[in-house]
This record gives sequence, structure tokens and C-alpha cells, in this order.
Amino acid sequence: MRNPEAVAERIREARSAAVCCHVNPDGDTIGSALALRLGLTRLGKTVEVFCADKVPDSMRSLSGAEAVRGFDSLREGERFDLLLPVDISDDYRMGKDAQGTDWFHVIRQRCGRTAQIDHHGSNPGYCEANDVDEKAPAAGLLVREVLDLMGVPLDRDIACCLYTAISTDTGNFSYAADAETFRVMAELMEAGLPLQTMNRRLFVERPMAQQLLIARALASLRYTHGGELAVMRLTRADFQETGALSEHVDPIVNMGLQAAGAKMSLLGRESSTSIRMSLRALAPARVDGVARAFGGGGHGQAAGCTLQGALEESLGRVAAAMAAELDRQEQA
Repeated sequence: MRNPEAVAERIREARSAAVCCHVNPDGDTIGSALALRLGLTRLGKTVEVFCADKVPDSMRSLSGAEAVRGFDSLREGERFDLLLPVDISDDYRMGKDAQGTDWFHVIRQRCGRTAQIDHHGSNPGYCEANDVDEKAPAAGLLVREVLDLMGVPLDRDIACCLYTAISTDTGNFSYAADAETFRVMAELMEAGLPLQTMNRRLFVERPMAQQLLIARALASLRYTHGGELAVMRLTRADFQETGALSEHVDPIVNMGLQAAGAKMSLLGRESSTSIRMSLRALAPARVDGVARAFGGGGHGQAAGCTLQGALEESLGRVAAAMAAELDRQEQA
């Protein structure tokens, strides 16, 4: 479904666009969306960015982050020429309104045309124009290509947004990054990217609540399957007692892979209604198939799913499936 030209053409035709992020936003969806906002605004278009959840604190310094709106802020009669989801693998990933209706279908009724930019292999191509490349390490790289097709020059603000997208989805370039990733990084540096400042903001500095949450997760850490599989858990009490938020969870699962010999990592966190699972792997090991088996999805080395039931039982089921997948991959 690689078709950046079709997406660029939809953008050219539009005078206004609703750029959308996925629920529990990460750096790729936020950075990509804000880069598009900057680029399209400079082409004279009216752009609004929507997300069901708040922008993570580490990204609130990005240009336009303060203007990101919740879908529930849609005004009566507000319409757009183009709906433009970015880094959203399926339409349900925008979240739901209070009545349980997918936000995609709510906002779709207010938009004339649809186009999307994404890099998830599970994406079914739910828009009219689809630029989907599962080989791309981050949606931000595809956004860079579309902006280039539109004739939008890079500047410092766009560079900061694209760096946020690319660096976070590649684990700070520790997995999935390819030669094209570093060619784009060179362009971002030439555009004035303040690398040291952005790197510290995204990967070093943490709110105290997040640091305390990390301590709770690491206290639960155990290694199974001969040390190849890390398993961690976070309960609702952990969040309540530390004051941590959902956005503080993202980097924790990767810590399980820091031990020598570890190949996969699993973090299960308890919410009020479900158990959210984050799965990670070091190449060539893959976890996307395990996530899909539980109704989720993602990439080979980073995936997720949501289960119903008790935390320990859910962790046991997913961990067993990951151990079986390790055995299968090692025998292949």
C-alpha cells in the first residue's frame, strides 16, 4: 500500500485537514502529526490535530503540542476537507466516545476525503488513499517523504517533531533503524535539530512519579525460559501510590531486554477495565504474532494487546505464548 503520491495529492486538494493520533499516544504518532500540522499550515491550509488522550509531558515542548484537541472538542458544524490519520494501524485505534462509538466514525462524518500514513503491517487500508509501509521503522520517515513531495522545507520545529517520531519508535535507534533513517537524521541535523536537548528530554529526564513507577515494575521483574523472557507487572495500586500516569509506562518494557541473554520482554499493567500488555523483542525474535493471537498487533519487535481478566492469569497466558514462540523461532 505504498502510495505517498496519492496521499500528497489528497493534501494538495484539501483546504482544511483533521490530523489524528492514536489512543495512548507515543512519540511517533504525536511527532508525525505535529510535523504534518506545521508543514500543511505553511502551505496555507487550516489544520487541527486530534487525540483522545493527552500529549505526553516529554513532548509538550513540540511546536503545536498545546493546540492538540480531544475529539470531544469538535464543534457543531465543524468540517474538514481531509481526514488524515497518522501511525494508526486500524480505525478503532483512535479510541471511542462515551457511547462506545469509534472516534474515527464520528470524525469521518465531518470530513470529505480520507488519507493515511502508517507503518503497521496489520493495517487493512481503511482510507481512500493509503501510504502504508511496514518496512519503515517509523511513520515519521513516511511523513518526511510526503512533506518533501509537497515541497515543504525542513526547519528546526519540523525537525524536532520528526526526531521525536523517529527516535522514539526505533528505541532511540537501538532497533529497526536502517540506512534511510540516518539519511533523514542528517537532514534533521542540517535543519537545526538540537539533538542533545531533545535526546535528554525524550530519553533521560523523567517525572519523579515515572521514576517511582519504574522502581515498582523492576521490583516485579523475573526472568523465565532460561533467562530469555523478562516479565513485569504494574497494578492499579502502583499507579495510585506513585501518582504515575498511563503515559509513564512506555519505556519500562524495554528495560527487561537490558539483561544479557534476554530476547523478549513482557509488561502487563492493570487498568480499571482490562489488562494491557506490552511486548518487545530483540531481532530476529518477533512478538507481533503473539500479540495478534490475543487480538492485538504491532511490529515484529514491538507489539501490544489487551486482555480481560485477572492480572496474574493474563500475564501467565501471554508469557506462555511468548515462551512457545521463542521455542518455535529457535527451531525454525
